[in-house]
Amino acid sequence: MGMVDTSGPRGHERKKGKRKKARRLGIKIDNTPMVDIAFLLLTFFMLTTTMTKPTTMEINLPPSNDVSVEVAQSNLMTLRVKEDGTMFWNIGVEDPQKIDFKDLQAFLVQKNQENSKLITLVKIDRKGKYSTMVNIMDELNIANVTRFSIAPMQDADKRILSKVS
Repeated sequence: MGMVDTSGPRGHERKKGKRKKARRLGIKIDNTPMVDIAFLLLTFFMLTTTMTKPTTMEINLPPSNDVSVEVAQSNLMTLRVKEDGTMFWNIGVEDPQKIDFKDLQAFLVQKNQENSKLITLVKIDRKGKYSTMVNIMDELNIANVTRFSIAPMQDADKRILSKVS
């Protein structure tokens, strides 16, 4: 702990005729308890933190923008998301139908079981919320949909949705 050095001057160190200086007490502080606490906190935080790596979703991007892939219309499901978060789906050239977000996961599982070659194209309005896109990607991941693509919503898509809603 703390200790005060009270030892006086040794021998006859005082000279005649000079004024005696006020003695300062020397203080010695034992740092052992502080080191103990530091190592205790260090080991506590090391043992209580999780040692797992954050989980991420791997996304494969095409090598260049000029790549085009031909897909049969019967194997392409388009999921359009408006600015306010409402979603519409259609396969091929069918009319889009509205779907709620809470029903999306079960719907994706059902459609992928019906057609194993199904590719999901997610078109999101640029003015929409980023969290909506992340939530949809999470639902695709949970439903084990591995073949999907994300694209911005074009004016033609907005015209199609204006006819439906």
